[in-house]
Amino acid sequence: MAKRDYYTVLGVNRDAGEDEIKKSYRKLAMKYHPDRNPDDHHAEEKFKEAKEAYEVLTDSRKRAAYDQFGHAGVDPSMGFGAAGARGAEGFGGFADAFGDIFGEIFGQSRGGRGNGVYRGADLRYNLELSLEEAARGAEIKIRIPTLEACATCHGSGAKAGTRPQTCPACHGRGEVRVSQGFFSIQQTCPQCHGTGKIVADPCATCQGAGRIKTHKTLSVKIPAGVDQDDRVRLTGEGEAGTNGGPPGDLYVVVSLKPHQVFQRDGADLHCEMPISFATAAMGGELEIPTLDGHARLKIPPETQTGQVFRLRNKGIRPVRGSVTGDLYCHVALETPVKLTARQKEILREFEAINQEDPGEHSPRARSFFEKVRDFFGS
Repeated sequence: MAKRDYYTVLGVNRDAGEDEIKKSYRKLAMKYHPDRNPDDHHAEEKFKEAKEAYEVLTDSRKRAAYDQFGHAGVDPSMGFGAAGARGAEGFGGFADAFGDIFGEIFGQSRGGRGNGVYRGADLRYNLELSLEEAARGAEIKIRIPTLEACATCHGSGAKAGTRPQTCPACHGRGEVRVSQGFFSIQQTCPQCHGTGKIVADPCATCQGAGRIKTHKTLSVKIPAGVDQDDRVRLTGEGEAGTNGGPPGDLYVVVSLKPHQVFQRDGADLHCEMPISFATAAMGGELEIPTLDGHARLKIPPETQTGQVFRLRNKGIRPVRGSVTGDLYCHVALETPVKLTARQKEILREFEAINQEDPGEHSPRARSFFEKVRDFFGS
């Protein structure tokens, strides 16, 4: 089945800003999340579809590729999809693909040319946090795969006691000039691949690459108030550079786990608050959970389902801002189940009393039926 347009999936215009896209995605995620729709395959597919659209449209590179080339522009199987992840910013895609092509023609290597010194690639790590961890901050240890400079050859790629030799083909420039008809162009040296050096006797540890695959454990300090897709940058913790080049950076991208009580909307929190018929009719006091403990909420008489109560400063203080959000409690009137004979008797008596003057006790119902009569002209 053909994929739907990402803008249509999220219900936004093609010129929608990032905030509008995030807001639309949150609504869809809350509606279709598998935890809220167990065993509902249709909801699961809707959730996956919205997530895929959100990840593309909130990444500037991927979105630009999608706007120009459609789904093919972000399809990794096409060989140059913008979804190729070389780092936290979504490196890869059409720009990198065409950059490689023109780099070979004109000798413009992205990492520099002639000296073989390349900065290491940036890395991305997706960190899933609970709502409490995101709100209060945390220090979390992560283990990541990476490329580090070989300790045996110190990144040179040559066996101990030897040194890389100057490439005889390009004389250390990393480029060679090639004549094609009337044109003379420069291209990356095919013998040293642009490094300007040849390793005649490679290091046994890294096989001449100068870098080795390894894992490292890092401690990440997550500031209080981070939200979905916020990033924490760890400078110099990406892949090691080549031939003495600087290392890249590591971007830790936050993802929030669904919470069993609260839904987050920026700095605000929302929760559904079921109340009994008696409490809604006569009023009462309820104990409401908050991230910091509990709060008491007074329910006024004649409260209707869908009514929202606001608890100020019971939300989250965002990482960029000084104003703490609020907690919004949405009333859900709970109909009693498994009634006893006595309960049914009392309810029938109650309904009979109501019917003596229905307009007095059920103004919304009276208004509704008056509108219905007006609609049908009776």
